[in-house]
Amino acid sequence: MTNYLDFEKPLAEIEGKAEELRAMARQNEEMDVTDEAAALDRKAAELLEELYKDLTPWRKCQVARHPQRPHCRDYIDTLFTDYTPLAGDRNFADDLAVMGGLARFNGKPVMVIGQEKGNDTKSRIAHNFGMARPEGYRKAVRLMEMAGRFGLPVVTLVDTAGAYPGKGAEERGQSEAIARSTEMCLQIGVPLVSVIIGEGGSGGAVAFATANRVAMLEHSVYSVISPEGCASILWKDSTKMREAAEALRVTAQDLHQLGVADRVISEPKGGAHRDRAATMQNVADAIGEMLGELEEMSAADLVSNRRKKFLNIGAKGLAA
Repeated sequence: MTNYLDFEKPLAEIEGKAEELRAMARQNEEMDVTDEAAALDRKAAELLEELYKDLTPWRKCQVARHPQRPHCRDYIDTLFTDYTPLAGDRNFADDLAVMGGLARFNGKPVMVIGQEKGNDTKSRIAHNFGMARPEGYRKAVRLMEMAGRFGLPVVTLVDTAGAYPGKGAEERGQSEAIARSTEMCLQIGVPLVSVIIGEGGSGGAVAFATANRVAMLEHSVYSVISPEGCASILWKDSTKMREAAEALRVTAQDLHQLGVADRVISEPKGGAHRDRAATMQNVADAIGEMLGELEEMSAADLVSNRRKKFLNIGAKGLAA
């Protein structure tokens, strides 16, 4: 069953009517609704095209958060083979918001790390909605360090509203853990590529995405704070999230212009959740191309390239 966003309600009505007609036809074999259903399908396709032709930043935020959007586990299961999960930070606990391990991509060994939000109530609670605690970032540091030791490229899949801000997380050194993860991203002498597959929220995302190459799905977002949080601070009114989304320049297109993202990965019309197979293929192609661009670079050049990219973030847009 498709979940429809607020701005997709007209589309929901049309697709719902088409499905009702087909359901009636299944119950009554003498009823022929082929032409009527096809006409509704065409109308729905036209409306979908119109709705997604020029999404506002806030609507892109909504699409990025769609509950049926593919998550980290979906990409790992589809794009990687021989995946062997590695757990724990060797200090406190295993944070299920962060998953990662050894795998093969296009037959070559890699380390894959990502944030997993979960896909139903039970799994979302277990994965803390993709908001990592300190032990999650320390697990990521451990895996990146291992990848550097064995010369394995690192692929990170970013999808988080931000690091978990709870009291326990702060007591265990949340800020320090994020900083250590970002530092490790800058230090490892192996190719590091990152894909923002949904939300890239604040330092919780930067700790995974300080990479040689950063790609964003067409309707993903990447920001220093959520639009709602920004609106609450600037206007003392969280309902001004639309204005905040505009001001923050959270979209993949804006961030590509600013030089934060190196490429924008196209999504099927209507978002990644409407055609998962096509989305997965597009992401696989992008990861393969990004790794290919880096495979001949020395460890020193990779580290230098990453540091320069990180320090020059935003310069492209300012110069323009």
